Amino acid sequence: MRQFLSDNAAAVHPRVWDAMRAADEADAPYDNDALSRRLDEAFGALFEREVTVLWVATGTAANCLALATLCPPHGGVVCHREAHIEVDEAGAPGFYLHGAKLILADGAGAKLTPDDVRAAIDPIRDDVHQVQPHALSVTQASEYGRSYRPEELNALGALAKSRGLGFHIDGARFANAVAFLGCPPAQAAGPCDALSFGCVKNGGMSAEAIVFLDPAAAALARYRRKRAGHLQSKGRFLAAQLLAMLDGELWLDNARAANAAAAEIADACGERLMHPVEANELFVRLTAAERDALRGKGFGFYDWGEDAARFVTAWNTREEDARTLADAIAAL
Repeated sequence: MRQFLSDNAAAVHPRVWDAMRAADEADAPYDNDALSRRLDEAFGALFEREVTVLWVATGTAANCLALATLCPPHGGVVCHREAHIEVDEAGAPGFYLHGAKLILADGAGAKLTPDDVRAAIDPIRDDVHQVQPHALSVTQASEYGRSYRPEELNALGALAKSRGLGFHIDGARFANAVAFLGCPPAQAAGPCDALSFGCVKNGGMSAEAIVFLDPAAAALARYRRKRAGHLQSKGRFLAAQLLAMLDGELWLDNARAANAAAAEIADACGERLMHPVEANELFVRLTAAERDALRGKGFGFYDWGEDAARFVTAWNTREEDARTLADAIAAL
């Protein structure tokens, strides 16, 4: 099978394996080891400002622990109705946020604009009988592979600030967005308060980073991380993965490779594309018979509704596999 199911299924990058092997020496437990203590400085250099970084094992934990610092249990988090925290995290936001509500908004390409956010929160009465919004969460790149431009994030950040909302970014595919936009990471993150920095989808094994711009929020998150069972005793192995990704811009090289494979396939899809390809996901209109034909040729992918499919490329997608899939779609 030529797999285009998910970048979660991709191989671990050899440099990440090497970094983990090098970390297999006795050191202080939890996050007191030398590698974990380097994360703030390494990510601070990346985002060109002082940050506090906590590692966790999953993207779900990264999103929910970050949001738990921005929203109280009686509050609400505004997000797109296709957001991962709404569709694919099995109620984890409500669990980690102790009952806080997700306030769903609509927007093209699973992206939100300030008008979309206002449409969701303006009807909420400012009284004790209704859940009040406390945070805004967007996904970079979005669930449909669309990348927010810096000016779009700045506009959302300005609205969030004016309404007293914390601003979170789910960056499971943040690297792919940065590679597509070609801008500094700080611009692709906008004026957010917390960013879930994806690693597993981009060649990591079992590490994600929560990047906090507010040290007080990070201090609170340390307690929540422990209580949630995510304070691993050998945290140096998670820190090693994240530092390996940042070393020599491996994170960007991997994302560029995945994006290039997606772009090659997109060129063959023409009007079948449901959304512009601005990262490493493709949503393609295909009938059931066409999907069966592609699977019969050895391609693995997910159905996406009745007449569509989703293809995801990864850092190690072979050029010949991307080309073969492109030719197969063009020949349908």
